[in-house]
Amino acid sequence: METIDISEENLQNFYSIVSSNVVRLRKEKKVSQLDLATTIGHTSATFLGKAEILAENRHFNMEHIYKIATALNVDMCEFFKGIKTVT
Repeated sequence: METIDISEENLQNFYSIVSSNVVRLRKEKKVSQLDLATTIGHTSATFLGKAEILAENRHFNMEHIYKIATALNVDMCEFFKGIKTVT
């Protein structure tokens, strides 16, 4: 298998789509940033807010996605809708 090279632009686009889907699903479920943040183990909404807008190079990892999916009672696949692989 050969090594792949993902550009920083493509990676940022990936993070942006995931973040947008988190926001969309959180709002559809009518859950505040603070409520979701505390449910997944944070003491404030700061991390969640920054990750939703990709501030300070913050983004969601797989553990966050798993916890958010569980908290919102949605399939994890929902967070990856709209992502196209680079060919």
